[in-house]
Amino acid sequence: MLHHVEIWVPDLGRAEASFGWLLGALGYAGFQEWGSGRSWRLGATYLVVEQSPALTGGEHDRCRPGLNHLAFHVEDAGRVDALVEEASRHGWSLMFPDRHPHAGGAQTYAAYLENSDGFEVELVALDPPGAG
Repeated sequence: MLHHVEIWVPDLGRAEASFGWLLGALGYAGFQEWGSGRSWRLGATYLVVEQSPALTGGEHDRCRPGLNHLAFHVEDAGRVDALVEEASRHGWSLMFPDRHPHAGGAQTYAAYLENSDGFEVELVALDPPGAG
């Protein structure tokens, strides 16, 4: 089981606004808070965003070696759609809109979102339409 993920971000306020909203909407609860970071927990797993003074660059590039994206289970297609609808109010934009909601393939109902700092998340319906 995954223990935690820590993401270094260029701006804690923007990360807290975008990741905080999304994680809260997915059922995560605020867990830890300190001057340069925040975390949210669901069960035994937690996610950290931190604006570390040890950062060596100013922006994230998901196409470089390292983290490409985080994928989260979402209960169903309706919830994926609701999150997409609200996401732009919290710093996220829909990626691959011409292929949404099947950008991951015909059998997958998912949304790919990117925040203003270039971090990508995938929201995957646990029970996609027609999967029965």
